[in-house]
Amino acid sequence: MTSETVHLAVYDTLADWETGHATAWLARAGYTVRTVGADTGKPVTTIAGIRILPDLALDELRPEDSALLILPGAEKYDEGDELAPFTAAARAFLGAGVPVAAICGATAGLAREGLLDDRAHTSAASSYLAATGYAGGERYVEADAVTDGDLITAGPTEPVAFAREVFARLGAYEGKRDAWYRLFHHSDPAAFAELNG
Repeated sequence: MTSETVHLAVYDTLADWETGHATAWLARAGYTVRTVGADTGKPVTTIAGIRILPDLALDELRPEDSALLILPGAEKYDEGDELAPFTAAARAFLGAGVPVAAICGATAGLAREGLLDDRAHTSAASSYLAATGYAGGERYVEADAVTDGDLITAGPTEPVAFAREVFARLGAYEGKRDAWYRLFHHSDPAAFAELNG
């Protein structure tokens, strides 16, 4: 068990399904999950219409207080630069040696920030990231999820693979990650007993 804190970025149009496995199972492993928004006094609304009041404002977020920053996808990443402060925070985290995990639209934000130019990565599709004009196309990997050092990326249909990479990077569920993945990605009933044994 751990007492470390993981920070989950929250903003309007957040894709609810993309980070649920990672955050729920990190909490079960003893991590504290705190939400980070642009402003703690203003709730955000997810794609599902769920309202979240952030625990922490983005300008209060410090890499040294975190084990990981998670950036979920959101339609806002494709609508302008409103979420650029979150990708700037990702740059600060990576610069400080603190991992960042980005899925779906958040990968486009990282591409615009230049954070995928020199790192292996994945996303929804290579053409999606190419549309950002980034310089990292040759580092794109056709995979469910990719970890390159402190950066984890995944596409919108891979929340389970995304969570598996997060667990691996943090050292969570050592010896049980394979069973966890087989249970939630492949619906392998034998994995349930392994995971809970």
